[in-house]
Amino acid sequence: MSKENARIEAMILVPMHKALLAAAVAGMALGPMAGSAAAQARDPAYAAARSAGQVGEKMDGYLGYVVPPSPALRAIVEDINIKRKALYAEKAQANKATVEEYALTSGCLLIAQTKPGEKYQAPDGSWQTRGDGPPLRDSRCP
Repeated sequence: MSKENARIEAMILVPMHKALLAAAVAGMALGPMAGSAAAQARDPAYAAARSAGQVGEKMDGYLGYVVPPSPALRAIVEDINIKRKALYAEKAQANKATVEEYALTSGCLLIAQTKPGEKYQAPDGSWQTRGDGPPLRDSRCP
């Protein structure tokens, strides 16, 4: 294969890989991830902490603490994050992506799904409160 053909193939395959990964993650957001979100919403302590702005969605696909958590809240969030990481690892392997790539794409989608008043991590790392408009997006988001 010539260098020019290799360059063209890379220009096509890299965006295609990212698009396929984004589509796979989007499908997951509607599948098991939605079930996980529903389970999280059923936990009154988690729901209260989220609506109070104590926890929020991070760009890396995991929940983060906006304020120092209580031991009980820390246990809930760690449990959710462990389950997310296991799901990301499984889906990343199935989609020939790294866990980090899959988690980032999931983070983009989870942040996009936040509701007004909920906290999320902006691209600069700061915690923002979701308003009526779309959240600030990381340039790496699909």
